[in-house]
Amino acid sequence: PAVEVHVPAEPLSTPVGKTAELTCSYSTSVTDTFVLEWSFVQPGKPISESHPILYFTSGHLYPTGSMAKRASLLQNPPTAGVATLKLTDVRPSDTGTYLCHVNNPPDFYTNGLGLINLTVLVPPSSPLCSQTGQISVGGSAALRCSSSEGAPRPVYNWARLGSSPTPSAGSMMQDEVSGQLILSNLSLASSGTYRCVATNQMGSASCELTLSVTDPSKGRVAGAVIGALLGVLFLSIAAFCLIRFQKDRRKRPTETYGGSDLREDAMAPGLSEQIPVRADSSSGLLERPPSASTVSTTKAKLPMVV
Repeated sequence: PAVEVHVPAEPLSTPVGKTAELTCSYSTSVTDTFVLEWSFVQPGKPISESHPILYFTSGHLYPTGSMAKRASLLQNPPTAGVATLKLTDVRPSDTGTYLCHVNNPPDFYTNGLGLINLTVLVPPSSPLCSQTGQISVGGSAALRCSSSEGAPRPVYNWARLGSSPTPSAGSMMQDEVSGQLILSNLSLASSGTYRCVATNQMGSASCELTLSVTDPSKGRVAGAVIGALLGVLFLSIAAFCLIRFQKDRRKRPTETYGGSDLREDAMAPGLSEQIPVRADSSSGLLERPPSASTVSTTKAKLPMVV
Protein backbone atom coordinates (compact mmCIF):
# COMPACT_ATOMS: atom_id res chain seq x y z
CA PRO A 1 0.00 0.00 0.00
CA ALA A 2 0.95 3.65 -0.38
CA VAL A 3 1.87 6.09 2.37
CA GLU A 4 0.02 9.43 2.20
CA VAL A 5 0.84 12.40 4.45
CA HIS A 6 -1.61 15.29 4.81
CA VAL A 7 -0.89 18.73 6.22
CA PRO A 8 -2.83 22.04 6.05
CA ALA A 9 -2.21 24.06 2.93
CA GLU A 10 -2.39 27.36 4.82
CA PRO A 11 0.56 28.60 6.89
CA LEU A 12 0.22 28.58 10.66
CA SER A 13 0.55 31.62 12.92
CA THR A 14 0.97 31.47 16.69
CA PRO A 15 1.55 34.34 19.16
CA VAL A 16 4.88 34.37 20.92
CA GLY A 17 4.84 32.42 24.18
CA LYS A 18 1.87 30.26 23.21
CA THR A 19 1.66 26.61 22.12
CA ALA A 20 1.64 25.74 18.43
CA GLU A 21 -0.01 22.61 17.07
CA LEU A 22 1.33 21.54 13.68
CA THR A 23 -1.28 19.19 12.28
CA CYS A 24 -0.07 16.13 10.35
CA SER A 25 -1.95 12.96 9.48
CA TYR A 26 -1.05 9.91 7.44
CA SER A 27 -2.61 6.82 5.97
CA THR A 28 -0.81 3.46 6.05
CA SER A 29 -0.85 0.20 7.97
CA VAL A 30 1.63 0.63 10.81
CA THR A 31 4.20 -2.11 11.20
CA ASP A 32 7.33 -2.59 13.26
CA THR A 33 9.28 -0.67 10.66
CA PHE A 34 7.11 2.46 11.01
CA VAL A 35 9.15 5.66 11.43
CA LEU A 36 7.91 9.21 12.04
CA GLU A 37 10.28 12.14 11.97
CA TRP A 38 9.74 15.87 12.50
CA SER A 39 12.42 18.33 11.42
CA PHE A 40 12.86 22.10 11.08
CA VAL A 41 14.51 24.42 8.57
CA GLN A 42 15.01 28.15 8.98
CA PRO A 43 13.39 30.59 6.53
CA GLY A 44 15.24 30.95 3.25
CA LYS A 45 17.26 27.73 3.60
CA PRO A 46 16.83 24.51 1.56
CA ILE A 47 15.12 21.44 2.99
CA SER A 48 18.42 19.59 2.85
CA GLU A 49 19.64 21.76 5.75
CA SER A 50 16.78 20.75 8.07
CA HIS A 51 17.50 19.70 11.68
CA PRO A 52 15.58 16.88 13.47
CA ILE A 53 13.21 17.85 16.29
CA LEU A 54 12.00 14.37 17.27
CA TYR A 55 11.42 10.98 15.78
CA PHE A 56 9.41 7.89 16.67
CA THR A 57 10.66 4.40 15.87
CA SER A 58 10.43 0.92 17.34
CA GLY A 59 7.66 2.05 19.65
CA HIS A 60 9.70 4.86 21.31
CA LEU A 61 9.74 8.66 21.03
CA TYR A 62 13.09 10.46 20.87
CA PRO A 63 13.04 14.28 21.12
CA THR A 64 16.31 15.86 19.99
CA GLY A 65 17.94 19.18 19.19
CA SER A 66 17.34 22.63 20.68
CA MET A 67 13.56 22.13 20.80
CA ALA A 68 13.71 18.77 22.61
CA LYS A 69 12.24 20.08 25.89
CA ARG A 70 9.39 21.91 24.18
CA ALA A 71 8.44 19.41 21.45
CA SER A 72 6.03 16.48 21.85
CA LEU A 73 3.35 14.54 19.93
CA LEU A 74 -0.34 15.22 20.29
CA GLN A 75 -0.84 11.42 20.29
CA ASN A 76 1.85 9.07 21.55
CA PRO A 77 2.34 6.57 20.11
CA PRO A 78 1.37 8.05 16.76
CA THR A 79 0.10 4.79 15.36
CA ALA A 80 -3.51 5.77 14.67
CA GLY A 81 -2.80 8.02 11.71
CA VAL A 82 -2.23 11.22 13.74
CA ALA A 83 1.31 12.63 13.83
CA THR A 84 0.55 16.19 15.03
CA LEU A 85 3.44 18.04 16.70
CA LYS A 86 3.03 20.26 19.79
CA LEU A 87 5.55 23.02 20.41
CA THR A 88 5.20 24.95 23.65
CA ASP A 89 6.37 28.48 24.52
CA VAL A 90 7.09 29.38 20.93
CA ARG A 91 9.79 31.97 20.24
CA PRO A 92 10.60 34.23 17.30
CA SER A 93 13.40 31.83 16.36
CA ASP A 94 10.80 29.06 15.90
CA THR A 95 9.55 30.75 12.73
CA GLY A 96 10.31 28.56 9.74
CA THR A 97 9.29 25.39 7.87
CA TYR A 98 8.47 22.12 9.66
CA LEU A 99 8.66 18.76 7.92
CA CYS A 100 6.44 15.79 8.81
CA HIS A 101 7.99 12.66 7.31
CA VAL A 102 6.41 9.19 7.55
CA ASN A 103 8.24 6.06 6.41
CA ASN A 104 6.78 2.55 6.67
CA PRO A 105 8.75 -0.03 4.68
CA PRO A 106 7.97 -1.93 2.64
CA ASP A 107 5.15 0.47 1.80
CA PHE A 108 5.99 2.90 -0.94
CA TYR A 109 4.86 6.47 -0.66
CA THR A 110 3.69 8.90 -3.23
CA ASN A 111 3.57 11.76 -0.76
CA GLY A 112 5.26 10.77 2.49
CA LEU A 113 6.40 14.28 3.33
CA GLY A 114 4.34 17.25 4.47
CA LEU A 115 5.58 20.85 4.89
CA ILE A 116 4.09 23.39 7.34
CA ASN A 117 5.15 27.03 7.52
CA LEU A 118 4.97 28.49 11.03
CA THR A 119 5.14 32.18 11.84
CA VAL A 120 5.55 33.24 15.45
CA LEU A 121 3.66 36.51 15.93
CA VAL A 122 5.55 39.22 17.78
CA PRO A 123 4.24 42.72 18.57
CA PRO A 124 6.37 45.62 17.36
CA SER A 125 9.12 46.74 19.67
CA SER A 126 9.34 50.43 20.53
CA PRO A 127 10.52 52.09 17.31
CA LEU A 128 13.42 54.49 17.03
CA CYS A 129 12.69 57.92 15.50
CA SER A 130 15.40 59.94 13.76
CA GLN A 131 15.72 62.87 11.34
CA THR A 132 18.15 63.97 8.66
CA GLY A 133 18.29 66.74 6.08
CA GLN A 134 18.49 70.53 5.92
CA ILE A 135 16.07 71.60 8.65
CA SER A 136 15.64 75.19 7.49
CA VAL A 137 13.08 77.23 5.58
CA GLY A 138 12.86 75.97 2.00
CA GLY A 139 14.80 72.78 2.79
CA SER A 140 13.74 69.13 3.10
CA ALA A 141 13.73 66.72 6.03
CA ALA A 142 13.58 62.93 6.21
CA LEU A 143 11.94 61.45 9.32
CA ARG A 144 12.64 57.75 9.88
CA CYS A 145 11.00 55.18 12.13
CA SER A 146 11.98 51.53 12.63
CA SER A 147 11.21 48.70 15.08
CA SER A 148 13.88 46.06 15.68
CA GLU A 149 11.22 43.39 16.39
CA GLY A 150 7.81 42.60 15.04
CA ALA A 151 6.19 39.76 13.14
CA PRO A 152 4.60 40.09 10.76
CA ARG A 153 6.64 43.10 9.73
CA PRO A 154 5.07 46.28 11.11
CA VAL A 155 3.68 49.07 8.98
CA TYR A 156 4.51 52.64 9.95
CA ASN A 157 2.35 55.75 10.00
CA TRP A 158 3.42 59.31 10.79
CA ALA A 159 1.13 62.01 12.20
CA ARG A 160 1.66 65.51 13.52
CA LEU A 161 0.57 66.17 17.09
CA GLY A 162 -1.18 69.24 18.45
CA SER A 163 -3.59 71.70 16.90
CA SER A 164 -1.25 72.76 14.09
CA PRO A 165 -2.39 71.58 10.67
CA THR A 166 -0.70 68.59 9.09
CA PRO A 167 1.55 69.56 6.14
CA SER A 168 -0.19 69.41 2.79
CA ALA A 169 -0.02 66.17 0.81
CA GLY A 170 2.11 67.87 -1.83
CA SER A 171 4.86 68.68 0.67
CA MET A 172 5.04 65.25 2.36
CA MET A 173 5.57 61.70 1.15
CA GLN A 174 5.22 58.68 3.44
CA ASP A 175 6.42 55.09 2.98
CA GLU A 176 4.52 52.76 5.31
CA VAL A 177 6.89 49.86 4.68
CA SER A 178 10.21 51.59 5.33
CA GLY A 179 8.80 54.01 7.90
CA GLN A 180 10.19 57.10 6.17
CA LEU A 181 8.44 60.45 5.93
CA ILE A 182 9.81 63.07 3.52
CA LEU A 183 8.90 66.72 4.19
CA SER A 184 9.79 69.15 1.42
CA ASN A 185 9.66 72.94 1.07
CA LEU A 186 9.84 73.40 4.84
CA SER A 187 8.46 76.53 6.49
CA LEU A 188 8.41 77.74 10.07
CA ALA A 189 4.89 76.30 10.28
CA SER A 190 6.38 72.84 9.67
CA SER A 191 7.92 72.90 13.15
CA GLY A 192 6.24 70.69 15.71
CA THR A 193 6.10 67.21 17.23
CA TYR A 194 5.60 64.22 14.95
CA ARG A 195 4.62 60.73 16.08
CA CYS A 196 5.35 57.45 14.33
CA VAL A 197 3.19 54.39 15.12
CA ALA A 198 4.41 50.88 14.22
CA THR A 199 1.52 48.40 13.92
CA ASN A 200 0.93 44.73 13.19
CA GLN A 201 -1.79 42.26 14.17
CA MET A 202 -0.18 41.76 17.58
CA GLY A 203 -0.20 45.38 18.66
CA SER A 204 1.47 48.73 18.19
CA ALA A 205 4.25 50.90 19.55
CA SER A 206 5.23 54.51 18.90
CA CYS A 207 7.95 57.12 19.17
CA GLU A 208 7.94 60.91 18.87
CA LEU A 209 10.26 63.46 17.33
CA THR A 210 10.37 67.27 17.54
CA LEU A 211 11.17 69.10 14.32
CA SER A 212 12.54 72.64 14.65
CA VAL A 213 12.75 74.57 11.38
CA THR A 214 15.13 77.53 11.39
CA ASP A 215 15.12 80.69 9.24
CA PRO A 216 18.67 81.68 8.14
CA SER A 217 17.49 85.16 7.07
CA LYS A 218 16.45 85.98 10.63
CA GLY A 219 19.90 85.01 11.79
CA ARG A 220 21.47 87.46 9.37
CA VAL A 221 19.14 90.27 10.50
CA ALA A 222 19.90 89.52 14.12
CA GLY A 223 23.63 89.64 13.35
CA ALA A 224 23.27 93.04 11.69
CA VAL A 225 21.28 94.42 14.63
CA ILE A 226 23.84 93.15 17.13
CA GLY A 227 26.65 94.67 15.06
CA ALA A 228 24.88 98.05 14.97
CA LEU A 229 24.29 97.97 18.72
CA LEU A 230 27.94 97.18 19.36
CA GLY A 231 28.94 100.09 17.10
CA VAL A 232 26.70 102.50 19.01
CA LEU A 233 28.08 101.22 22.30
CA PHE A 234 31.66 101.74 21.10
CA LEU A 235 30.94 105.31 19.97
CA SER A 236 29.20 106.09 23.28
CA ILE A 237 32.21 104.89 25.26
CA ALA A 238 34.59 106.93 23.07
CA ALA A 239 32.44 110.08 23.51
CA PHE A 240 32.29 109.59 27.26
CA CYS A 241 36.05 109.22 27.52
CA LEU A 242 36.60 112.38 25.41
CA ILE A 243 34.22 114.47 27.55
CA ARG A 244 35.85 113.21 30.73
CA PHE A 245 39.29 114.11 29.39
CA GLN A 246 38.18 117.67 28.53
CA LYS A 247 36.71 118.18 32.03
CA ASP A 248 39.89 116.97 33.71
CA ARG A 249 41.96 119.30 31.56
CA ARG A 250 39.91 122.38 32.59
CA LYS A 251 40.25 121.55 36.28
CA ARG A 252 44.10 121.29 36.09
CA PRO A 253 45.83 124.48 37.81
CA THR A 254 48.03 126.94 35.79
CA GLU A 255 51.74 126.15 36.06
CA THR A 256 53.87 128.64 38.23
CA TYR A 257 57.56 128.92 38.79
CA GLY A 258 58.72 127.58 42.09
CA GLY A 259 61.60 128.78 44.19
CA SER A 260 63.90 126.27 42.68
CA ASP A 261 63.04 127.21 39.11
CA LEU A 262 65.67 129.09 37.16
CA ARG A 263 64.80 131.94 34.88
CA GLU A 264 66.90 133.29 32.12
CA ASP A 265 66.47 136.89 33.37
CA ALA A 266 67.15 136.17 37.07
CA MET A 267 70.37 137.33 38.76
CA ALA A 268 72.70 134.94 40.47
CA PRO A 269 72.24 134.62 44.24
CA GLY A 270 74.33 137.05 46.33
CA LEU A 271 74.62 139.65 43.61
CA SER A 272 72.81 142.94 44.02
CA GLU A 273 71.36 144.91 41.23
CA GLN A 274 73.80 146.74 39.00
CA ILE A 275 74.77 150.00 40.79
CA PRO A 276 75.37 152.99 38.62
CA VAL A 277 78.91 154.40 38.76
CA ARG A 278 79.53 158.14 38.73
CA ALA A 279 82.72 160.09 38.07
CA ASP A 280 84.42 162.16 40.69
CA SER A 281 85.52 165.32 39.00
CA SER A 282 87.90 166.30 41.73
CA SER A 283 89.89 163.10 41.90
CA GLY A 284 89.36 161.87 38.46
CA LEU A 285 88.28 158.51 39.87
CA LEU A 286 85.09 156.66 39.45
CA GLU A 287 83.02 156.62 42.59
CA ARG A 288 80.45 153.96 43.49
CA PRO A 289 77.67 155.14 45.74
CA PRO A 290 77.74 153.46 49.10
CA SER A 291 75.73 150.36 49.33
CA ALA A 292 73.14 149.68 51.96
CA SER A 293 75.54 147.41 53.78
CA THR A 294 78.28 150.01 53.89
CA VAL A 295 75.93 152.66 55.24
CA SER A 296 74.71 150.38 57.92
CA THR A 297 78.29 149.57 58.98
CA THR A 298 79.18 153.26 59.19
CA LYS A 299 76.20 153.99 61.30
CA ALA A 300 77.22 151.29 63.69
CA LYS A 301 80.62 152.93 64.29
CA LEU A 302 79.29 156.44 65.13
CA PRO A 303 79.20 157.21 68.82
CA MET A 304 75.89 157.76 70.41
CA VAL A 305 75.45 161.30 71.74
CA VAL A 306 73.24 161.67 74.76
